[in-house]
Amino acid sequence: MPARTKDAVTIERIAQNPRVQAALASFDKNAEWITDEQVRLTEIPAPSFAEGHRAEALRHMLTSIGWKTEIDAAGNVVSERDGNGSAKDVVLIAAHIDTVFPQGTRVRVKRKGTRLEAPGIADNGAGIAALVGLARAVSDANVQTEATLVFAGDTGEEGEGNLRGIRQLITTYKDRLRAVIAIDGASTDHIVTQGLASRRIEATVRGPGGHSWSDFGSPNAITALARGMVAFSSVSIPDVPRTTFNFGVVEGGTSVNAIPDRASVKIDLRSEEEPELDRLEKELHTAMQSGIREEMTAAVPGSGSLEMSYRSLGVRPAGKLPSDAPLVLAITGVDKYLGNRSRFESSSTDANIPLSLGIPAIGIGGGGRAGGSHTVDEWYDSAGRALGLKRALLTILTVAGVQF
Repeated sequence: MPARTKDAVTIERIAQNPRVQAALASFDKNAEWITDEQVRLTEIPAPSFAEGHRAEALRHMLTSIGWKTEIDAAGNVVSERDGNGSAKDVVLIAAHIDTVFPQGTRVRVKRKGTRLEAPGIADNGAGIAALVGLARAVSDANVQTEATLVFAGDTGEEGEGNLRGIRQLITTYKDRLRAVIAIDGASTDHIVTQGLASRRIEATVRGPGGHSWSDFGSPNAITALARGMVAFSSVSIPDVPRTTFNFGVVEGGTSVNAIPDRASVKIDLRSEEEPELDRLEKELHTAMQSGIREEMTAAVPGSGSLEMSYRSLGVRPAGKLPSDAPLVLAITGVDKYLGNRSRFESSSTDANIPLSLGIPAIGIGGGGRAGGSHTVDEWYDSAGRALGLKRALLTILTVAGVQF
């Protein structure tokens, strides 16, 4: 029989610590409470840049279970529990509190047994629920760690938030960070070790506009934009490195009988490698300019001109954690200990920022199952949540160190 690795021995020893055992047992004991808090927080609207009410509710919740909690300059809910080690190292556990859904979206949660249905119930209702469940487990069981634990509900992960919350947290703790664990969504079958590079861009076309009858033949900003979008859609996209694009929001015009003088589109470009994004952005500019040329060719001579402008909505840098990094060995060791099968993935999450700076970071789910992410039909099933919470806690404690 092969000898067990040092990590396996460490994980088993941590898991057998009486206080840790009490914390692990609490996930089943407090299952109903965790679900209730997930529902309560999900039903507080929190679009990016408008997370304040949800942040205050989360701050109150974490304070009530014994954590020192404040809201920082970026609107993050930050809870600290000092470590007992001589070093001031920090393990940061973050779950974003914002959603992709705009103000006015109905977020009342429907319960059907263990299944919950509502926009944002999994992304990132499941992550926030994991955060509070873990915080309560550590507090109730009085688990003592060597490194300081920082649990944070962070802002601006979705949409045009440009990861402003995690950027602030990294600035605050940068020189002390031992590891960052981002909890995003559900499941236990993935470990994000590579942050996808992404660029979010708004392209805007402006023109003379006019009356749909009397000025017919004048260049149309919406038509020019559409021509450019179609042209860009035919650009070659490689399978390796994996690369994607999306036209997410199109706006323009004021009336059905008015030629629009303005039209804009918001585009999301993603790739596993930065040079591919450089190429795609150049292709985007070329395609949009071709759309303007085609529209001007079709327009009545002398009826006006069109202009194109661009605005950056956000840039997410890439980064990758080596497969032999201690944080990777910790979570893969925990998965082996728990009998959980998982795989490495690349994604765009809060982990991007620390990874791009060479700080060990991973992204994981909070447990359970989910579907319909970023749609109003989003759902979450809490069956199996305890495994995700045990996985997260043992990983955190393996990296942070436990006082015996």
